[in-house]
Amino acid sequence: MTIKLHCFGESGNAYKVALALELAGLDWQPVFVDFFNGETRTEDWRARVNPMGEVPVLQDGDMTLTQSGAMLDHIARTTGKLDGDRSEILRWLFWDNHKFSTQIGMTRFLMNFLPEAKRPQPVIDFQLGRLKAAYGVLDAQLKGRDWLVGRDVTIADLSCCGYLYYPEPFGFDRADWPEIDRWLNNIQSLPGWKHPYDLMPRAAAA
Repeated sequence: MTIKLHCFGESGNAYKVALALELAGLDWQPVFVDFFNGETRTEDWRARVNPMGEVPVLQDGDMTLTQSGAMLDHIARTTGKLDGDRSEILRWLFWDNHKFSTQIGMTRFLMNFLPEAKRPQPVIDFQLGRLKAAYGVLDAQLKGRDWLVGRDVTIADLSCCGYLYYPEPFGFDRADWPEIDRWLNNIQSLPGWKHPYDLMPRAAAA
């Protein structure tokens, strides 16, 4: 049965899951969610799809999962792929969700998807400072390593890389972070890797 991923191309959290589905060789299809026009905020969508009002949402047979970390864990556990030391993987998934992807997602949204007149520059500047520190943590972890956990790619890598391939500015330049740049190249070289805008339908193209 085909797995369905409710998503849109601009969502870094959805990209993590889409990329994991692709690299694991699973049969899946994207279901476009019109996030920017408020689809996830409607009572109907929340009743039918996700009461949390968030993307992504994974439907695998009779099971529906929300939260990208739970979806990544499900893919690793059920396929035996992209898996490894569970404690270390969870450590990086939790760090990513708390310190990294959440900060990138908000900063990128404020810098690119709000009307320019409504962009709160002091908030953006504060977020950019926090992100610089987080990039430093990730870059240091990757020194002398090909992957975040163990000797092969895991869902920890896919979680933490989720936003870093997007072209919109959010205070990240690969040239400033050589270890992250090398690691992103490692991920890009994996069979089945695709850019987020090639894996999922974009709101701009809908």
